[in-house]
Amino acid sequence: MISFVIFLVLFSIVYGGDENARNFNDRASLLTFVSKVTADPVNVLESWNNSSRVHFCNWTGITCNENRDSVLKLDLSGASLHGTISPVISRLTRLKILDLSRNFFEGSIPKGIGYLSELKQLSLSSNLLRGRIPFELGFLRGLQYLDLGSNKLEGDIPLGLFCNGSSSLEYVDISNNSISGNIPLNDECDAKELRYLLVWSNKLTGQIPRALSNSTNLKWMDFESNFFEGELPCEIVKNLSNLQFVYLSYNQFSGSLNNFFSGLTNSPHLQELELAGNRLSGNIPDIIGNLSKSLVQLHLDSNQISGGIPPNISNLLNLTLLNLSSNSLNGTIPKELCQMGKLERLYISDNLLSGEIPLCFGNVSKLGLLDLSKNRLSNSIPDTFSSLSQLRRLLLHNNRLVGTIPTSLAQCVNLEILDLSHNQISGLIPTEFARLNTLKLYLNISYNHLNGPLPPELSKMNMVLDMDLSSNNFSGQIPAQLGSCIALELLNLSGNALEGPLPSSIGKLPFLAKFDVSFNRLYGKIPESFQTSPTLKQLNFSFNNFSGNISFPFLQIDSFTGNPGLCSSSISGMSICKNSRRKHLIPLPVLLTILAVATLFMFMIPLVLKSKSKRKFSKIFSRKSVYEEDDERKEQNYPKISHQELMEATGGFNSSSLIGSGRFGQVYKGVLKDNTKIAVKVISYVKTEEITASFNKECEVLKNIRHRNLIRIITICSRPDFKALVLPLMQNGSLEDHLYPSDGVVRVDLVQLVRILSDVAEGLAYLHHYAPVKVAHCDLKPSNILLDDDMHAVLSDFGIAKLVKEEAEKCPMAAGRSPSISSTDGLLCGSIGYIAPEYGMGRRASSQGDVYSFGILLLEMVTRKRPTDVFCHENSSLHEWMKTHYPHKLELIIRQTLVNYPTVTTNATSCNVNLLHDMVLELIELGLICTQQNPSTRPTMLDVAHEIATWKEYLKS
Repeated sequence: MISFVIFLVLFSIVYGGDENARNFNDRASLLTFVSKVTADPVNVLESWNNSSRVHFCNWTGITCNENRDSVLKLDLSGASLHGTISPVISRLTRLKILDLSRNFFEGSIPKGIGYLSELKQLSLSSNLLRGRIPFELGFLRGLQYLDLGSNKLEGDIPLGLFCNGSSSLEYVDISNNSISGNIPLNDECDAKELRYLLVWSNKLTGQIPRALSNSTNLKWMDFESNFFEGELPCEIVKNLSNLQFVYLSYNQFSGSLNNFFSGLTNSPHLQELELAGNRLSGNIPDIIGNLSKSLVQLHLDSNQISGGIPPNISNLLNLTLLNLSSNSLNGTIPKELCQMGKLERLYISDNLLSGEIPLCFGNVSKLGLLDLSKNRLSNSIPDTFSSLSQLRRLLLHNNRLVGTIPTSLAQCVNLEILDLSHNQISGLIPTEFARLNTLKLYLNISYNHLNGPLPPELSKMNMVLDMDLSSNNFSGQIPAQLGSCIALELLNLSGNALEGPLPSSIGKLPFLAKFDVSFNRLYGKIPESFQTSPTLKQLNFSFNNFSGNISFPFLQIDSFTGNPGLCSSSISGMSICKNSRRKHLIPLPVLLTILAVATLFMFMIPLVLKSKSKRKFSKIFSRKSVYEEDDERKEQNYPKISHQELMEATGGFNSSSLIGSGRFGQVYKGVLKDNTKIAVKVISYVKTEEITASFNKECEVLKNIRHRNLIRIITICSRPDFKALVLPLMQNGSLEDHLYPSDGVVRVDLVQLVRILSDVAEGLAYLHHYAPVKVAHCDLKPSNILLDDDMHAVLSDFGIAKLVKEEAEKCPMAAGRSPSISSTDGLLCGSIGYIAPEYGMGRRASSQGDVYSFGILLLEMVTRKRPTDVFCHENSSLHEWMKTHYPHKLELIIRQTLVNYPTVTTNATSCNVNLLHDMVLELIELGLICTQQNPSTRPTMLDVAHEIATWKEYLKS
């Protein structure tokens, strides 16, 4: 420590006396700095590029002193800057704040930053910086705020970062890098002012240094996802009475909880405690009940904790989330848990718990998720679950539950997922339960002792996507009414005693992809509807008594094993059917009737075509005249901007101004004479009816709508040889640019993702429900979502939007019989991957189609997988790929999402990894609900907007 102080003295002598360095012209330094930088969009640094006319103190991101001769603050955060950070930055000797976060800077951190003796705040987070943290940063004795998180830094943490003889450092974030070694904090270091220490997601090893106990102001301690070992730091936390957030999950901590909890009882403001994914053993001590009454979330999952759940855990009355899953807990579930009236999510799965499920769970009115799966629970399922009006997920699978399915479950009106599989439940499926038509996603009652016939009332579950009734003792025939479960994508009836013929109605389910009736007693022919279904991909008819000729060109013989009566000429290994030589003669009267009708039809075709041509010509002429009148009216209502002015604003529509192109033209950026930044959408010069219709349609839509999340029109320029829309320039480009940047590093954090989704949902809700003329956007995708200066999203590109008639909205099935898109339209209703499946079957454009596209967009934003990507199987969609992981295989997807998106640390909720984990899970579920194959089971955009707005508001708190 003494040698380090001597070094600092020598440093101040060498550099402090260098008057030439201190007097170096700040303007010249800034110009040298910006010469190593490029901006996208370029106009972010417009004032810097006009340096000869604009004083450097007025440049974007610059704050000077009163004399306007020295830079005090350089803040270019979130400006989409590329390049390297020039060492000349060290010449800004009066600099107090340097913030270059959320950009694309590469290379290393300049050592010279350590020479900025007056620097108070340094933020270089969310860039592409590599190399080591310069030890020279330890020279910054006045530094209070240091954020180097979310880069690609490696190597050790320099000693001087914490041990430089200064006690000013309050905030340190070096998270989400590849930094290794120990935390260099010893008793000689002075870090008393430290309030936030975030080092999560690195490769740090060793133990948490005992000297941290001297940082008595510490509020936030995030050490998640490293390789720390040893016992939990009980001696440290007992001195930290101001602790609010303690994250130690996914390390290699061992030992018991008793001493650690004892130390934490001195932290009365503790709100969140996460110890998941370690090697903790022993019992949960009774002292847990003495932890802070402010505790909201407690995670002890994925450890080696044994013993019972202490009843006095119920003293934590403000807990909303308790996760004790994946341990070795035994004994019974204490009834005292029911006293935790604010509990919303309770996970106790994958333990050794026995006994019955407490009846009093029905009194925990806010409970939305209850996971008691993979235990040894016995007795019956309580009737009291019917009182849980907020219950969305009930997971009781892999236990020893007996009795029957309680009819009271039918009263859980918000239930989305119900898994009672792998138990010993017996009896019939109650009729009342079978009518649970609010169940949205997943029903699994497989591997039980259920018997009797399948109730026809199961057809009421017309919103369920997956239904698994396999491995029971069901008998009788398969009810044809199951063909009314129109949302089904998976139906498993295997391993029962079902008999009789297979109903053809099931093969006609419009979205069924997987079907299994193996190991039953079914007989007769396999209906033609299964062989001609366009959606079925995986089928299993094995070990039944089916007979007859079949043709499934995409199936192997394994799908038909154990049916000796089947034959086929197209399935390898199956016996070939004998040819039938009977000739079927058509009776003469029938033949004459057919010929007469055909002759009449041939005479009628020219007349029909002629009539259609006249109507089509009349329609085109009428439409043209209407839009020409509209153009004149728009010219009067909107500011007039001539073709020449647009030429000047865009440099003659120069390629350097081109910012996008599509099917019907190009988009150029420009600046008008009054400095208004514009985007000019120039419609293709090739004059076709299709392009003219697109231009006119977009004019019509934009004329009738006004909403903060929809693109605003400035004016229209329409001439016989030139048509263009003039729109505001969105400085942050499109969502496409942020999801798939050229360097592969996403700059949108999870909170911004939710805000963008909320903006898009609000815009669509307005179009569908509140606009003067109801509109279906029809082409929702990332490139059509633009982001303004504040990263607020607006919808654009209404070129193929459809005006939705009220009667079509009220009766979507009727609308489906009268498609508005035909070959004469020349327009596809959307972009590949986002198109609602019903459009391919001739349905007209509708708001439900937009909901589907939004669901795909949501899943794409969460996973960063384009819907056109090829996943597990050829022709698999993003929805289907996600369904193969739902609900039990989502963990890797969610964790990858948390890695893909930078984590913000501006408030308590947004840095909580488990909160974000649950948010991503719920977004995935919402995306699956929106992308149900059946349009009538999708939610409205009003419902979707409300759901996302709830998360948006919660993340603000």
